[in-house]
Amino acid sequence: MKTIGLGIFLAFFLIGPVSVQAQNEVQENQVKFARLLRLVDGYYVDSSDVSDLTEKAIVHLLEELDPHSTYISKEEVDKMNEPLKGNFEGIGISFNIYKDTLMVTTVIAEGPSEKVGLRGGDRIIEVDGKNIAGIGLKNSDVFDLLRGEKGTKVDLTIARKGETNPLEFTIERDKIPIYSLDASYMLDESTGYIKLNKFSATTTDEFLEAMSDLKKEGIQNLVLDLRNNGGGYLKSAIELADQFLTDDQMIVYTDGTNDPKRDYKATAKGSFEDGKVVVLVNEGSASASEIVSGAIQDWDRGIIIGRRSFGKGLVQKPFFLNDGSMIRLTTAHYYTPSGRCIQKPYEEGISEYRKDYANRISNGEMFNADSIHFDDELKHKTLVNGRNVYGGGGVMPDIFVPMDTSSHYAYINNLRRKRVTYNFVLDYVDLNREDIAKQYPDFDKFNDKFEITEENIEQVVAGGIEEGIEKDEESLSYLKDELKRELKALIARDVYSRNDMYKILNEDDDAILKALEVFDNQDKYATLLVTVDTVD
Repeated sequence: MKTIGLGIFLAFFLIGPVSVQAQNEVQENQVKFARLLRLVDGYYVDSSDVSDLTEKAIVHLLEELDPHSTYISKEEVDKMNEPLKGNFEGIGISFNIYKDTLMVTTVIAEGPSEKVGLRGGDRIIEVDGKNIAGIGLKNSDVFDLLRGEKGTKVDLTIARKGETNPLEFTIERDKIPIYSLDASYMLDESTGYIKLNKFSATTTDEFLEAMSDLKKEGIQNLVLDLRNNGGGYLKSAIELADQFLTDDQMIVYTDGTNDPKRDYKATAKGSFEDGKVVVLVNEGSASASEIVSGAIQDWDRGIIIGRRSFGKGLVQKPFFLNDGSMIRLTTAHYYTPSGRCIQKPYEEGISEYRKDYANRISNGEMFNADSIHFDDELKHKTLVNGRNVYGGGGVMPDIFVPMDTSSHYAYINNLRRKRVTYNFVLDYVDLNREDIAKQYPDFDKFNDKFEITEENIEQVVAGGIEEGIEKDEESLSYLKDELKRELKALIARDVYSRNDMYKILNEDDDAILKALEVFDNQDKYATLLVTVDTVD
């Protein structure tokens, strides 16, 4: 354990070429820190956990560098990598712990659970002969029980509606995909829609498969939704941007003191180099999302719609320490093709950096584009039409879409926060799954005919009252249609697919409606790509 502290400095020592003086400083401080650990361990008045002290020292050290250099413990490393690797090993279900019971909400198509006959609505009451119902189960417990190496088996006991006795299943674990593509479908006869939630190892393949299907349906325009996409692999961002740009066009370049400048350029293999493009971004679009949107904007390749993106222009590389833990260390800045670094300032420290979202709310930026001010010294020009674009704090959209400012949203947000709406859907689907499937055998019929009733809304309101949320008649009247849409979409997700959920949610989406408006007016689309001003 006493050698753990040395790993901190060895990690820095092995990062890359540094001067002899810098190497000497690292070695001197390495010895200094190691002696401190020995002194604490050998002489401190009370018992001490040297490993814990070392981890705290690492965390504090990295916080002094920048907001995105972080420490990940050995236990957290695998969990952190899972979403980006694009798969995990388990039984292939989505679940919810409801009323202290593990309920299967959906089974993954062609996964191990579907193959043996598990269904949405099943209750898992035993795992490997051990009761798990009514014991205060947590999500982390479920992961520990059901995930495991491919090829291993797990025995489940299931309670199913309509069955008098419990059912027994033996499931062999397998690789289960984690998708980065949430939705892909045609918005109208010529416009396709693709939503990505992250940039993982499988993103490019998922995108190309989706584009292949959309091309069969006649896609001419694409809405690429990167809202609330926090990023992921740099390689995946470059490959996605490459789908829209032509051979040898710069996508992004990186540069750092110990990481020489590297250029990343497009190839001639783009799958959508000619069609019109709109990219949707907001304050949750970060890193890889900003690489893609920044490249498309800098080359005047498409229109950016939404709100100013997060503003993360730092590149991290992983370095493992000797106990299996890891640091993600910032090694370079990345720059858009015009030379913009879109990293927002962090000189005032991490605490202030983390207040950025609240500051955007308070200064009015989320509601009015005129509240956003850029430093003229950070002005750049787009590479084809010479439009003004700015570095120093995210990608500013060409068309601004404000956040809804209505105070009425407090009521519906409280219902969401306390899981009232979601719990209603769990109950509703549990009671009506078979009837829905019989009455609406496919999503199109469901979307066309199914309606959330006034009685359903009152059930949600009653559920809110049970959770201490007083009924707000005015807000309910204002937001009833939105609440009905949300409930219908969540039901569609559990009965049909996540893709179908977005078809419902997006019906009245302001940014998507603005994108369709732009596509419908060819002159407006072309004008936006040559104007120098941000359009409201």
